[in-house]
Amino acid sequence: MRILVTGAAGFIGSHVVDAALAAGHEVTGLDSLEATTHDARPGYWPDDAELLVGDIRDASLLRRVLEGVDVVCHQAAMVGLGTGLPDLPAYSDVNVTGTAVLLEAMGRRQVPRLVLASSMVVYGEGGYTCPAHARVQPPARSRDDLARGMFEPRCPYCGAGLRTVPVTEDAPLDPRSAYAVSKVAQEQMAAVWAGLTGGSAMALRYHNVYGPRMPRDTPYSGVAAIFRSALEAGRAPRVFEDGAQQRDFVHAEDVAAANLLAMAAGRPGHLRAYNIASGEPHTIGQMAAALARALGAPEPEVTGEFRLGDVRHIVASPARARSELGFLAQTRFGSGMARFARAPLREPARGERPGLSARWPPAQPPAAA
Repeated sequence: MRILVTGAAGFIGSHVVDAALAAGHEVTGLDSLEATTHDARPGYWPDDAELLVGDIRDASLLRRVLEGVDVVCHQAAMVGLGTGLPDLPAYSDVNVTGTAVLLEAMGRRQVPRLVLASSMVVYGEGGYTCPAHARVQPPARSRDDLARGMFEPRCPYCGAGLRTVPVTEDAPLDPRSAYAVSKVAQEQMAAVWAGLTGGSAMALRYHNVYGPRMPRDTPYSGVAAIFRSALEAGRAPRVFEDGAQQRDFVHAEDVAAANLLAMAAGRPGHLRAYNIASGEPHTIGQMAAALARALGAPEPEVTGEFRLGDVRHIVASPARARSELGFLAQTRFGSGMARFARAPLREPARGERPGLSARWPPAQPPAAA
């Protein structure tokens, strides 16, 4: 297959590129090499794949690069929590408008397949049951409750304590940040594109992805990378709340494998969503402790601090991805965290933004007459 990977130089996109090349596919990468994340082409970019530097919102560029492409793996996005008012225009412009421009160009070039990087954040909180009211969807936790150390969500009807259950792809969507809203919009636009063009769209709802090339010490660093940086500096990682927040940590290599499986699946004219997760939840405190043990570093410090907008628990069911895609995460939590403790991270960008006309490998000079 001829594959276009957007956001190809990034953390997850670059792993998708590596996996696609290893599987024998022809790969072109597109990345803006935005100055907040990259100084230049990353050193891990493979020699046997072309990297085009450009903006996902550039319609004329997209129409050129989509010529002859069989499937688009759309990883490009502005990431992060996005809780403040100033975040709204940027997330909408890059993630929503960028995806709309891409889909329109795909329609013009009759590209039949899309694999979209979505996120667990579309669910808001995870799945919960109440003893009296069965399955419930708790509202966002209040500042007052968090300040009092009341971290667990309560039943919105009776105030009782809740039990966490795995969230499935059919759960109601409840985005609670600018980033989350943009991911829901991407999925919905992809569904519209599929209906209008007869193409197939697969939305992969990533859970907490970790692994080599995670960005280090930026506003977009994942919690695993933040803890890594603290431990390497000889500091105890600071764990918010009581450390009992549950997450599903899935390795980037497994996420890349899921993307390849999704490229070969799909139903014409429809969008199908999948949780991409390990199926083995762990707490934030357990993750911090595992990294500390692997590095022989200080034990985590549980601070009781909190961030408004954070969810308490989100535990996924990967059953649909297993039955329909054949996806099963191969990296277990213990071995994955031990590897990640010493894996190379991507250093913060410090240089100038490269020109949008740059390309790797560079074009060959014309032959002598």
